[in-house]
Amino acid sequence: MFGDIGGLEVLTIVIMAIVIFGPDKLPKLIQDTMGFIRKIRSFADNAKEDIRSELGPDFQNFDFEDLNPKTFVRKQLLGDGEDPLGLKDLKDSVDIKSALNGEPTRTPTAAVDFSKPAAPASSGPALSVGERPPFDPDAT
Repeated sequence: MFGDIGGLEVLTIVIMAIVIFGPDKLPKLIQDTMGFIRKIRSFADNAKEDIRSELGPDFQNFDFEDLNPKTFVRKQLLGDGEDPLGLKDLKDSVDIKSALNGEPTRTPTAAVDFSKPAAPASSGPALSVGERPPFDPDAT
């Protein structure tokens, strides 16, 4: 959260706090702020426990990080430790570093046979020469 604040910025904030609040009121202000943060943290922890208890035993291991949209999508697409999309095989078959260095890449595990013709996209009747395909207003 505060990873982009450097030492100079922290020093500036400390000096401004000393100037604004004074050295005699600053320790009390810091103590009150820390107490407030502890109360908010305990309130959030109690709320999480209340939600877990209300959801029942099926959701005892419910992780609130799953409510983050990025985490939710990642878990739905990749699963918990699983690889339903086969991304691990793809990652293992392609080595970007060796490709950039001009080295030969590893062959993929599942080879595709391009000598056979592809299956037709639709099983409808073939169009005669000059005939227009049917128009579907819902498809556009």
